Amino acid sequence: MQFHVLGLGSIGTLLAHHLRRAIPAEHSITLIHKFRSIAEHTLASGNLIRVEKNGVITSSSGFQVDAFDTLPPDSRAPSMTPEPRSEHEPYRNFHTPIDSLFVATKAHQAVNAITKLVPRLSANSTIVLFQNGMGLYEELAHRVFQTPEQRPHFILASVTHGAFNKGTRHVVHTGSGAIEFGVIRNPARNFEASLEDESLPRYERQLQLNDITTSQDPDFARYKSLRDTVAALLLLDPLHTIWKPIHEMQVILRRKLVVNAVINPLTAIMGCRNGDLLISPAAHRLMNSVCYEAAQAFTAEYQSETDQWVNRLGAQGVDVNTVSATRLPEKLTKTALGEEVLKVASATRGNISSMLSDVRRGSPTEIDYINGYLLELGRAHGVRMPTNATLLNLVKMRSHIPLDQQL
Repeated sequence: MQFHVLGLGSIGTLLAHHLRRAIPAEHSITLIHKFRSIAEHTLASGNLIRVEKNGVITSSSGFQVDAFDTLPPDSRAPSMTPEPRSEHEPYRNFHTPIDSLFVATKAHQAVNAITKLVPRLSANSTIVLFQNGMGLYEELAHRVFQTPEQRPHFILASVTHGAFNKGTRHVVHTGSGAIEFGVIRNPARNFEASLEDESLPRYERQLQLNDITTSQDPDFARYKSLRDTVAALLLLDPLHTIWKPIHEMQVILRRKLVVNAVINPLTAIMGCRNGDLLISPAAHRLMNSVCYEAAQAFTAEYQSETDQWVNRLGAQGVDVNTVSATRLPEKLTKTALGEEVLKVASATRGNISSMLSDVRRGSPTEIDYINGYLLELGRAHGVRMPTNATLLNLVKMRSHIPLDQQL
């Protein structure tokens, strides 16, 4: 297997480090850099990643490198002088096929970055998305991988670990959390078949790798990278990885979305730490409003999906009067969402949000995939979202007013 890591910020570097320490050496792990010069510098400077936690530093090495700004050998002009062979040549991995791609870029960077890698991806590849917010998978399916039969497998992941870059390839792991992930459904195969095994009590049923594929499967090649990627994730014990059914993962992602829709824009606008929101009555009112709008949009979304499902059953001749309609999960109600926001704000009270960091650096934010996603959801289901719209516009305005220009 060839694993590639795209997005070498704190989370991407943390992932690469633990992948290399968990996966046997015969499986390559390639770090994709923006520029070849950086990739070569990585090799020349020792090809190491250092992770610091509670004052203890562990290291990993043996990574291969890749970069966006290189040309494949067969596209070079005949007159070009061949490059001298480097002592690090065994660790170069330019333009090889990608079996498994871990994407840890910012959400707004992911589509363009993945698009550049499309020639190296196939329907047999697997892509793991680690972004904040929601809507990236749908955007990729709509814009990049439009044909379902030719689309790679996708895994959606949520990361609650805290980390920051202390130096080049030196990450400080500040807070232990978890990585929860789920596999996007494929109409051709049920990746969660073991959960439907009625020979076992419900509490004993578990997701199984063999539901993805086995070596005896005629389509083993089609699903091998997905199985191997899930297996690799499950080996990352220090990162507390948990494989979830995709319907549970969707609830997890929505709860995290609302947390980010409150904490990220408010701290970015006010220039404060997460915990400062806990002492402001105005912040509590805004939080309640965001949670109310989100719960309304989620309710409308679930109702629409339920109506479509019931209509399909009716078209198949099923007596829909006997069908139990799906209700909004308790964890997505206004009260539950508000409690989750307060819990996270308290647990991360000393942290500076990623959106505030982006604003201070003058970098684009992920607001379109957070409050912007909620706005689009509300628009699709006729739910007004005035608070989310206001926060989105304020963050975009704040991004155009550098901190050093404040009066």
